[in-house]
Amino acid sequence: MKKITLICAGGFSTSMLVTKMNEAAAKLGVEVEIRAIAEGKFKQYADETDILLLGPQVGFMLGKFKGEYEPKGMVVRVIDSIDYGMMNGEKVLKNALEL
Repeated sequence: MKKITLICAGGFSTSMLVTKMNEAAAKLGVEVEIRAIAEGKFKQYADETDILLLGPQVGFMLGKFKGEYEPKGMVVRVIDSIDYGMMNGEKVLKNALEL
């Protein structure tokens, strides 16, 4: 089971996207664990994350997270701003699972 963590500035806007992603996972029959958290709380979930998706508003932190976590085997990406804005949970989920 893939464990996906979404990060945004406050954790609120991504929580709506997580709901959409969970709905898409159920529809597609994919087993995933998805959570949304604020950037400042990520360290406590790092060991429980396979794929880290950054909200566009914190995309400037990509280098920091890639440098720290990709050497440990975690995939780190920024969510496409159009998919994020449209809350396209299915597309964000599919993109994450292809990483």
